[in-house]
Amino acid sequence: MNAPAHTPVSIAVAQLNLTVGDLVGNADLIIEAIGRARAMAADILITPELALAGYPPEDLLLRPDFYRACARETQRIADAAGELIVVLGHPFEEGLQRYNAASVLSRGKVLARYHKSLLPNYEVFDEERYFEAGGEACVFDGKGVRFGINICADVWESGPAQAAQAAGAQVLLALNASPYHMNKQVQRIQVLRDRVRETGLPVLYCNMVGGQDELVFDGASFALDRDGTLGYQAASFVEHLDVVQFAEGRWRSAVHVHPRRLEAEVYEALKTGVRDYLGKNRFPSAIIGLSGGIDSALTLAVAVDALGAERVRAVMMPSPYTAQMSLDDSREMVRRLGVRYDEIPIEPAMAVFAELLAPQFAGLAADTTEENLQSRIRGMILMALSNKTGAIVLTTGNKSEMATGYATLYGDMAGGFAVLKDLYKTFVFRLSNWRNTVGEVIPQNIIDRPPSAELKPDQKDQDSLPPYEVLDAIIEAYMERDESPREIIAAGYPEAEVRRTVGMLKRNEYKRRQSPVGIRVTPRGFGRDWRYPITSRYQDEF
Repeated sequence: MNAPAHTPVSIAVAQLNLTVGDLVGNADLIIEAIGRARAMAADILITPELALAGYPPEDLLLRPDFYRACARETQRIADAAGELIVVLGHPFEEGLQRYNAASVLSRGKVLARYHKSLLPNYEVFDEERYFEAGGEACVFDGKGVRFGINICADVWESGPAQAAQAAGAQVLLALNASPYHMNKQVQRIQVLRDRVRETGLPVLYCNMVGGQDELVFDGASFALDRDGTLGYQAASFVEHLDVVQFAEGRWRSAVHVHPRRLEAEVYEALKTGVRDYLGKNRFPSAIIGLSGGIDSALTLAVAVDALGAERVRAVMMPSPYTAQMSLDDSREMVRRLGVRYDEIPIEPAMAVFAELLAPQFAGLAADTTEENLQSRIRGMILMALSNKTGAIVLTTGNKSEMATGYATLYGDMAGGFAVLKDLYKTFVFRLSNWRNTVGEVIPQNIIDRPPSAELKPDQKDQDSLPPYEVLDAIIEAYMERDESPREIIAAGYPEAEVRRTVGMLKRNEYKRRQSPVGIRVTPRGFGRDWRYPITSRYQDEF
């Protein structure tokens, strides 16, 4: 039944950027939001899932002292709530049981508490490792309206929302720490519309925002009326507090942000990931090895947009195989962006290594060993600059390279954070072209020229790899959708290229395990949600 017309309820949606483990700092952010919500005449404040702890806390959740600290900060938030009702996401320990919980706080007391019912154990989630599943609905009264609580995965299936309805809920509040990947918001809205259709309950969805290691949370909180109409849509990738009113059974809000196009969305995810990884880990600045190629160019653009030119340094390390156009394009790009730029030729170091290894390599033909030495010399220089200055090296490899091993271990894979790790090469081109529509920072020649590692004369990526359009499609089918090689071939891809690509992907698991963490933007990245054995003799179905 609808809320009475004379009792509108104002709910503050705290779309916050929390830091894992910063319990005092996170509590301070929530208490600040309480003050702002009170000033905006809100009746209820809703926070994201595990807002107090940040998400995901991982094995911090195995520590008893972590729960004791969470309990202290939960009480501090309850004391600060005053007459405001605060729905707080936090870890909770009761005896030997531990829960992903949401507590309803007001006037220093816990009015009600909900334990997450469905614990996800797929993709990047492993909550069954840490929590017990709750089994009871939680409904509380706010100005005469009965509010039910669900937490994140609870709304992705039918049961918990229906349990809230059966317990008397008239409105569903969903606390979330839902990581971003491409087209995720469309999925969320469709899933919540399914819950609305099943229960008839209007729903308010509050999501976290910000970067946490490889994960990025996009916020994009929203509300759906009982007919599935979007009554509120917050901005994505922005920390803010909106007040949404529920009256006469419907949501009322002046905030209805239009969704970004996909390229803009992904670019914001990369910026957020870089900004928060450096900021939350207190790195003062970033170093990027420029090559004159598109990957390092896009990485540089993202870093400058995320951090500001004053916190980014570009280093070009030419070899005898570096084309003049690579030098010219790199110089032009750093001029456009205004970053510090240094050129450190590596030919002297190449000569030293050639002399040093000559006795060991006597009688052996030159091969990729000498090529990889160039990459490792560059990696050593970048890491020396990192050690000396405290800046973090941002690596420039993309998902296509991570899949196939077309990257040098301890060379161009050397660094602290991989900005493009989950972007296919085809999307790197697409995103670079989009970035230039905002402001032309990447010289067009970098985008137009055929990709090359420039480790030997006239080298092209396609000398060693299938065409990127074919390669990326095969990787996506095998890696993200778990299709067998037989199914991929049946879809029309050349058998030889499928065999070659899958073989490279499987052989290079040991490399990926040693690569830096990178930002996840697809439904499955080479990180938390890719857990294949290094040592394996499994034979795929051809």
